[in-house]
Amino acid sequence: VQLVESGGGLVQAGGSVRLTCAAPGLTFEHYAIGWFRQAPGKEREAVSCIRIRDGRTYYSDFVEGRATISSENAKNTVTLQMNELNSEDTAIYYCAVDLDCGTGLVQYWGQGTQVTVSA
Repeated sequence: VQLVESGGGLVQAGGSVRLTCAAPGLTFEHYAIGWFRQAPGKEREAVSCIRIRDGRTYYSDFVEGRATISSENAKNTVTLQMNELNSEDTAIYYCAVDLDCGTGLVQYWGQGTQVTVSA
């Protein structure tokens, strides 16, 4: 399974970004799709996750209230919309196929997409 992320780029502080993860060939409803990020010099951290079979969503505290994760099951895609971006959101964002949200049992990783927030 090859995951393909898109939508990163350079964004002004206070702006928004919409990241999309495509998972062609995956039996989508059996998994959860998570977004993670890794900033320079920091460990990778979870951002958000959606359990495909029931649509339940999870958000880390630092994006709660300013991010929305959603799935379009017919297209095997998951989208993460993040608003009110700040410099601490600068990172490489990865999507991942997980057995369930929060388990850490990631089956596949995407290649990552860079999000850079400018002042």
